[in-house]
Amino acid sequence: MVMVDVRDGESLDAAIRKLKRQVQSAGILEEARRHERYEKPSERRRRMEIAASRRKRTNNNTGE
Repeated sequence: MVMVDVRDGESLDAAIRKLKRQVQSAGILEEARRHERYEKPSERRRRMEIAASRRKRTNNNTGE
C-alpha cells in the first residue's frame, strides 16, 4: 500500500506528485493493467520475447 505523508505547508499538488511517483515506482498501475483481462500463457511468452528482442536491439546500438 502506498502512503504519502503531507507536511505542514506542503501544497496538494506536491503531495499528488509524490503519490504518482510512488505508485509508478511500486508498479501498481502496471499490475492493474495486466489483470484487466486474462492473457494466455502463450500470449505472455510471445509478449516477453518481443520485449526482450526490443531491449537487445536497443542495447546493441548504444555501444557504437
